[in-house]
Amino acid sequence: MTSPVPTDAELTALAEQVAAAAQQRNLMVVTAESCTGGWIAKALTDLPGSSAWFDAGVVTYSYGAKEALLGVNHRTLERTGAVSEETALEMVSGALARFGAGMAVAVTGIAGPSGGTPDKPVGTVWIGWKRRGGYAQATLFHFDGDREAVRRQTVAAALTGVIKALTD
Repeated sequence: MTSPVPTDAELTALAEQVAAAAQQRNLMVVTAESCTGGWIAKALTDLPGSSAWFDAGVVTYSYGAKEALLGVNHRTLERTGAVSEETALEMVSGALARFGAGMAVAVTGIAGPSGGTPDKPVGTVWIGWKRRGGYAQATLFHFDGDREAVRRQTVAAALTGVIKALTD
């Protein structure tokens, strides 16, 4: 999937939409991030007043951190790897279970420039979303560009998915 690389202003606009939707529904948001390194949480908390609707952000790069902080099953990581639908689903469910938020988003992927494989090339990203009381869902993305481009596109897709989950 080829996506234009979002600008800072575009990411801010998406974050503002998340803020409005979360506040309208009186929900807190939590993030669980790997390849974005906390960029989703940064985009959200750059907004003044974000403490009214942003609960927490967790950055888990290693298997051990994913297991300890988000409850990702070790067998899942060994069987499917960190960049998989199963891991994204367990990350988003674990984030929601561990915090008082009503909405969670999780991302796990390969931002590059190295780390890709024929099965999971650079730009492969799984994003998961879950509302409290609902079912976790995850979507596979293939982003183009360098490390920053992949990460920016991931942040935009994650925020867009949060908006959709909150407004559907």
